Amino acid sequence: MSAAQDEWFVREILAHEAALMHFLRRFWPHRDELADLRQEIYVRVYEAAGKALPEQPKAFLFATARHLLADRVRRSRVVSIETMGDFEALNVLMVDGLSPEHWCGARQVLRRLSDAFDRLPARCRQVVWLRRVEELSQKQVAARLGISEKTVEKHLAKGMRLMAEGFHGGTGDGLDLAAPAPAVARREKRHERQHAD
Repeated sequence: MSAAQDEWFVREILAHEAALMHFLRRFWPHRDELADLRQEIYVRVYEAAGKALPEQPKAFLFATARHLLADRVRRSRVVSIETMGDFEALNVLMVDGLSPEHWCGARQVLRRLSDAFDRLPARCRQVVWLRRVEELSQKQVAARLGISEKTVEKHLAKGMRLMAEGFHGGTGDGLDLAAPAPAVARREKRHERQHAD
């Protein structure tokens, strides 16, 4: 590696170490892994810069950090709703400029989505999780749960509809986030009886 690249790295990347560590502390729950994450990010940035220097080094540094964290979460297959909450709302190009209102709003949205997901019927919740979070194919979900692909498709459609209704505060045959989960089941049965008459 050239001395010019080393100088560039110190000037354009290491200058942001404090902000990078703040980012990692904020979005990664395992404090004992922070130093290793920082080092891996530096290696990725340095290797990429060996091919071509990025035009916006700071943005490239934080995009690399975000991708590394996303890779780690995907590999672990254990997605903490708290960890992913702020992380997804983060715009890495504006790391230093997020307003408290933006953070508060993003956390409220995430909480409502989490509540809507938690209130789904068990099978719908399993299907939505496997398809949308674990990113399994419809065929893989069907095989894992021992149901047909058509049933997976129906559960996914129902789950997404119920989550949308719950998120937007729908009533009727949807979810009401203010109501306890058993009330949702009672309301669905009442609705079915009304339409059967």
